[in-house]
Amino acid sequence: MAKLIIALHGTGLGARLAAPELRNALATAGATAVALNLDDADVAPAMMRFGPAARITALVSVWTDGDPAAAVDVVSDAAEEPAPHAYRVREHIRLDPLPVPDGTRSDALADIALLRRPQSMPRAEYLRYWLVHHTPIAIRTQNTVAYIQNVVEEALTPSAPDIAGVVEEHFPMAAMTDPHAFYGSGGDKTELDRRITELMASVARFGADTGLDLVPTSRYHWNL
Repeated sequence: MAKLIIALHGTGLGARLAAPELRNALATAGATAVALNLDDADVAPAMMRFGPAARITALVSVWTDGDPAAAVDVVSDAAEEPAPHAYRVREHIRLDPLPVPDGTRSDALADIALLRRPQSMPRAEYLRYWLVHHTPIAIRTQNTVAYIQNVVEEALTPSAPDIAGVVEEHFPMAAMTDPHAFYGSGGDKTELDRRITELMASVARFGADTGLDLVPTSRYHWNL
């Protein structure tokens, strides 16, 4: 079973990507599940949204036993984006997303970050720090309700930028505009500052403080 993540950049993608035609075509191509993350009106108030490349407006995750290229083509056609940024990844679920019925929006702010490895840091060292050392720091310094790390194993499209990983973190919806809700600091300014300082120090240790794409999204999931 392979997991694919496909980053898209068009406008008005929600209806096309949530349509049953896309899921039917993916199932025919061998997919068993699909998740849709949309930068939509529900997350428009989010405090953070940035990146060094073209703005990402949607990401599609596909779990498939079939040919990855076929799944990428299906999503590309549905999004009317001929050159999407697609990757094959290895998934590590640290905190499971809250279960919701298929096609129902998760009641959370789903932040997705695309991470770039510093050239000076060997890949094994980078992954060891991110997956082993940074993970508990990120979880204990933020009000995280789901945490999924995806190690990029292969770029599947020529246009895809070189990234090392994709992390998806879920927070309460209040975290869009309230730093205390984001960091879980309970309204205590001193505790908020302490958590931010600890998190940012760890982020800097593996270069995730630069060259980062951060996309606030609404998340939907379907089993096929």
